[in-house]
Amino acid sequence: MGVDVGFDMVPRLSKGAADRQNWDHFIATVQKHYKDDVKVETKANYIEFNAGEHPVLPFEGHKFLRFSSNTAGSIAVETGVRDYIDTVINIARLHFGPRVHVWSELSGQLGYYDWAEVHKSFKSYQTRDDMETHTNLTHITDPIKELSTPLLEVAIIPGRGRGLIARSNIPLGTRILCEKPLLTVKPMPDDELEEYISTQLKALSKNEQRQFLSLHNNFPRMHPFRGVVKTNGLACGCDSSVGGVYANICLINHSCLPNTHHSWNTDAKHETIYAIRPIECGKEITISYHPGKPSAVRQKSLMKSFGFQCTCKQCSLPAAELQASDRRRILIESLDDQIGDPVTFAGSPNTILESCRTLLHLAEEEYEGYPGAILARLFYDAFQVCIANGDQARARTFAQRAYEARLVCEGEDNPDTKKMKAFARKPTDHHSHGLSSMRWKTTKEMVPKGLDADQFEMWLFRMQK
Repeated sequence: MGVDVGFDMVPRLSKGAADRQNWDHFIATVQKHYKDDVKVETKANYIEFNAGEHPVLPFEGHKFLRFSSNTAGSIAVETGVRDYIDTVINIARLHFGPRVHVWSELSGQLGYYDWAEVHKSFKSYQTRDDMETHTNLTHITDPIKELSTPLLEVAIIPGRGRGLIARSNIPLGTRILCEKPLLTVKPMPDDELEEYISTQLKALSKNEQRQFLSLHNNFPRMHPFRGVVKTNGLACGCDSSVGGVYANICLINHSCLPNTHHSWNTDAKHETIYAIRPIECGKEITISYHPGKPSAVRQKSLMKSFGFQCTCKQCSLPAAELQASDRRRILIESLDDQIGDPVTFAGSPNTILESCRTLLHLAEEEYEGYPGAILARLFYDAFQVCIANGDQARARTFAQRAYEARLVCEGEDNPDTKKMKAFARKPTDHHSHGLSSMRWKTTKEMVPKGLDADQFEMWLFRMQK
């Protein structure tokens, strides 16, 4: 007896730029996830999974209706097609949310589209409407290899000095820059710091010295070298006291609604910049110089540290909308503190999950559907509270989501991304497994099948029906 399982895209994707970019990144994420899997083969027009009934994903998203396979029978079981279906569903949910209509004949659910329409869509995969756009997806999103063509150019931006501009449309998750620091510094008295920087500068090439000295200095009355470092330095890791100065990355200007995320790779010893939302050709590349907080607090801090008043999209909202944004950011910060509270974590795990879910929706609203690194952090927090209470099934799902989120903003080669991928495969390897209790004990195979998107979210966050 056949048991088909899969998902439909409802509504189907358009040919528009936003849908196309999201689909391109979805395809690239699938390729990265299965890059070492010999059963997943990239063809001229689609990705084919050599398992079960050989489900396929086209490179042109507007043609896609369904990804599914018969999961019963010896061939399906031997080839492990159900794992491929479940994983692709999770990746699709990360990119398309409620548009992913999950169904399972085992639960009496049917796909949204009839099979005649679906088979017609399959036939359309054989030819390509736009060969140029999709000839090679991996060259623009592979975080390991350097980009084959320059994506950026330096430009003078009115009121903002030098900045970086996109030379082409940049999809979500693209690695834009990868750069080692010109020099690094650590905390020390000011006089010693100036001499320390001077010594490092002498070891640089003439061109590198010019690059350093051309960077903005918001403290011109200070000794010139440490003023440049204080204005431009980025911490080499979130908990590091060491800061780095970069020839190109330090040209990126600030926005409270940034389109890129910067992170330090502790293994490779370099800083990377990833697109955390689609960036249109001609748009300025931005990062956030400030972690959040209400607009008035941000403006005061930015003026003190960098000498400018922020006029980004978020800070330029009408008064009522800016107040709503401030309320969201205050609540996001409060929820983040609550999630990190060890007493609540140990004694009220359901409260932690509820806070994670609320924070997720707030962040998606505040950052226009692209929360960036916030997404990775909250999914990791949810993973920790689940595994600490013995719930491998939910922990595995949250780890997978945290991995996909880190893939977008930090890349496959980042050590934290690798850790999350490993925890998704084996949640019990985390040091907190069962640390609080085993009250939620499950195995990693106990993720429910056949739920629609809303039902799955209710299960995942342990919401009462």
